[in-house]
Amino acid sequence: MACGFAICTPEFYCHVSTWPLREHDMSLKVRISDDMKSAMKAKDTERLAAIRLLMAAIKQKEVDERIELDDAAIVVVIDKMLKQRRDSISQYEAAQRQDLADKEKAEMTVLMAYMPQQLSEAEIDELVAKAVVDSGAASMQDMGKVMGLLRPQLAGRADMALVSARIKARLTA
Repeated sequence: MACGFAICTPEFYCHVSTWPLREHDMSLKVRISDDMKSAMKAKDTERLAAIRLLMAAIKQKEVDERIELDDAAIVVVIDKMLKQRRDSISQYEAAQRQDLADKEKAEMTVLMAYMPQQLSEAEIDELVAKAVVDSGAASMQDMGKVMGLLRPQLAGRADMALVSARIKARLTA
């Protein structure tokens, strides 16, 4: 993890550790900040605007909770922003405002770059089946137990609405 000094970039050794810093070692917040700088240098206004919105949301969450967010908490913030974008896109398309929907889609593309690798539907089905067996769920009344088991494993890695639908299908079958 970067120590915060300007010289501690992926090409240089960090004065705090003996290991060279690499992109995968960097925290998500540092990576977002570096991407913001590169978007500024490249004069990529659309990407820069989306990254600034993300940085503002992260900062707002940190100020509200009086903590520094770790990568998992940042992923939750990004997931919330993605959900807002999906909702906005559906509303804009219903109102025949394709220009605004396209803008939201562009922001979603930028935000998706910071999300962990998404699970495939087959992997989700496999995890749902295992969670149903582990929890002993037999009816829809046990859906909360199954969701409780899956939520920590799937946070940021799968759309929870899809997971919920898969659980319902499994429990009603």
